[in-house]
Amino acid sequence: MPPRFLYFDLGNVLITFCNDRMVRQMAGVARMSEEQVRDVLAIHSTSGVQWRFEAGQITPDAYYQTLAEAAGWAPPRGALELACCDIFGRIDGSLHLVTELAAAGHRLGILSNTNAVHWPFLTDGRFPELNDAFELHVTSFGAGAMKPDPRIYHYAAERAGVPATELFFVDDRADNVAGALQVGVDAVRFTSTGQLERDLRDRGIAW
Repeated sequence: MPPRFLYFDLGNVLITFCNDRMVRQMAGVARMSEEQVRDVLAIHSTSGVQWRFEAGQITPDAYYQTLAEAAGWAPPRGALELACCDIFGRIDGSLHLVTELAAAGHRLGILSNTNAVHWPFLTDGRFPELNDAFELHVTSFGAGAMKPDPRIYHYAAERAGVPATELFFVDDRADNVAGALQVGVDAVRFTSTGQLERDLRDRGIAW
């Protein structure tokens, strides 16, 4: 039986992103070195500011204040947030695929580790497929849990109204795929749009 609901990771599946560009741009606005920004954000640490922001543990106000305190002045917030956000690009093949899947009547959702500054930027219309093709948006900051925490997959199943075992999920990170598999989700690792199309067809998904 084909999966009843299809979840897609966002970064490097539907949309490209570059953390190095984010750090460089934020450093320029805040008049800090890139090393200082990296130290403040601690992007790859589960106790760091960026991780806690994406887990919904700190607010956009607190995120800005942390950077302002580290900079020693109050950088223009709008410019700093744009520097944080202007790091994304389209993966056209994947965005075309989800448009076709939605048109064929399949239920689709986004399941993404993201934050309350990036998300409004991503969904303001510059990537229209994110609004048009997807029934549900499950974000880490909204769920209060980050992939591969089992809680976010259970939350995603609850939002979709189907058991975890009847979900399909694709993510570019092996640890996030493994986390989904552990709770019974049928999950695959993204390597290319062509491979994803084959994975879907193998599961009886037609469009």
